[in-house]
Amino acid sequence: MSLKRRFWISFVLALPMLYFMIEMLFTGMKAYHSWLSFILTTIIMSLSAWPFIKSAWASFKKHHSNMDTLIAVGTSLAYFYSVFALIKGQAVYFESAAYIIVFVLLGQVFEEKMRKKASSAVEKLLDLQAKDAEVIRDGKPIKIPIASVQVGDLVRVKPGEKIAVDGQIVEGHSSIDESMVTGESMPLSKSVGDKVIGSTINTNGSLIFRAEKVGSDTMLAQIVDFVKKAQTSHAPIQKLTDRISDIFVPLILIVSILTFMVWYLFLDASLVSALLYAVSVMVIACPCALGLATPTALMVGTARSARLGILIKNAGVLEEVEKISTIVFDKTGTITEGKPRVTDLVGQKDKVLEIAAALEASSEHPLASAVLDFAKEKGAVTEAISDFKAIEGKGISGFYKGKQVLAGNVKLMAEMTLSKNLERQMVELQEQAKTALLVAEGQEVLGLIAIQDQAKQEAQAAITALKKRGLQTIMLTGDNQKVAKVIADQVGIDHVIAEVLPEEKAHKIQELQSQHKVAFVGDGINDAPALSVADVGIAMGSATDIAIESGEIVLIKNDLRDVVKAIQISTKTFRRIKTNLFWALIYNLIGIPVAAGCFIGLGVRMTPELAGLAMAFSSLSVVFNSLLLNYVSLSD
Repeated sequence: MSLKRRFWISFVLALPMLYFMIEMLFTGMKAYHSWLSFILTTIIMSLSAWPFIKSAWASFKKHHSNMDTLIAVGTSLAYFYSVFALIKGQAVYFESAAYIIVFVLLGQVFEEKMRKKASSAVEKLLDLQAKDAEVIRDGKPIKIPIASVQVGDLVRVKPGEKIAVDGQIVEGHSSIDESMVTGESMPLSKSVGDKVIGSTINTNGSLIFRAEKVGSDTMLAQIVDFVKKAQTSHAPIQKLTDRISDIFVPLILIVSILTFMVWYLFLDASLVSALLYAVSVMVIACPCALGLATPTALMVGTARSARLGILIKNAGVLEEVEKISTIVFDKTGTITEGKPRVTDLVGQKDKVLEIAAALEASSEHPLASAVLDFAKEKGAVTEAISDFKAIEGKGISGFYKGKQVLAGNVKLMAEMTLSKNLERQMVELQEQAKTALLVAEGQEVLGLIAIQDQAKQEAQAAITALKKRGLQTIMLTGDNQKVAKVIADQVGIDHVIAEVLPEEKAHKIQELQSQHKVAFVGDGINDAPALSVADVGIAMGSATDIAIESGEIVLIKNDLRDVVKAIQISTKTFRRIKTNLFWALIYNLIGIPVAAGCFIGLGVRMTPELAGLAMAFSSLSVVFNSLLLNYVSLSD
């Protein structure tokens, strides 16, 4: 039976008992009140209270106790005492058991509603998906359901239509509204070669794109999957909550028994009064708010971050982010645009360009495309390379027209002699933050190609914001020291660790971890080990699949300012969890003495029904406090 149905059954059945209590004030108790209350409460206990009793018994058999234990014991005491009193012809308190259940269920119904609202916020994105797509097959456009779109299909999108799946534009130009996925408010201009995301809206211009990811592989589906996993994961602080609950529930049972004994044996209270004090203690102390403190804040925080284009993949990262003191950045594609271009050609220009283009045609290095684009622009004609080899961290080599040729950095040319003029020009270019790609034939260095990758426009603002938060910033790159230092100075990064081989990145992160809590921001395949080793791995949205899998936070918009927002939302979510835990514990510390009758001399007394209502409102206050995460401000 659903929680909502259990509540309504309990509420309807408990209404006559409310009428009886009001009627008693004017006409006194009537004989049928007790018997009808017995029947109504028995139904409530059988249908609505049974899940609490079942849960409590299951925990008891495993020598544990849980939140349901206090509710089950409290309501059962009130119910069975009233059955005994009914047989003896004494006053009954069936309404206490009934209304405890009503108020507990009322609180849980509201909790469930609020939690569903938080957890479904991102999943609703799936409802925004296009239902069908116009696919070009055999040269003809046909409409098919989105589930039938296959990788490699050419898909046409008209102005105003939704893009069906993820892909790459092969024809056309348009502006695309990606706000529902990335949170970016302004439409982005897209043309041939650019990526498109499923469910985003083509605002103007017709496009044809090649489908690259369909079904569960699309970015939208992965966002929903990431958020679901994060919301159901457990933060390490949750273990503390579980330990508190394990100790707290037995402790409250002991306090409840002591409350009964003190009132009945030492303060000359009646059996009924002493029992009601004990029941009130059990009900108000139920640590439901404690159990809700972590998951509700986690659900709201991860849902909001997803709407901002920031995916937090697990709950544990929230605690780690707050401890971070150092942020390490990869350079290419992270601090810089990742789209280098050739700026200078030095030495035997035509031959240098021809050899470099021939070699880079077989390379997967980010600089390769810059050389090939420049060679195409200049009309360079090349032949195929034989015996091609990539020399990690140094460059590439092969045989071209029967001679050995090389292209790479100074390390690769260590055994060759650079002319003083070439060396001087190389230093000058490096001081301008340009990467020098040396080109050699045989044992002779023929010249170099200077390539530059610009820093992202938002990089300086992001680094400044991080430093304002007291974080140390470091650049970790395989590029040479001079180039890296110029870029670092442009954006304001504190320290540079340059000329690091890909396999050394993770080791460098581990060295830093001996003194600091480290976050690493990267985007390439070679960044995956560092992302995994770091205390917090942050993958850029343009990252390779392996980098995204290795990172614990993914920035969909590929915007460095989102590093700041990711830290802010993670920190605020974790602090909200701690606030929830604090107030849940304070509530119990204040509520238990009141329920135990410690302030009866001041005229303050709490009945079991009021204890149930107070407990429900404490749980709701925790949920409401978590929902406020939707409205906290985040600055760049």
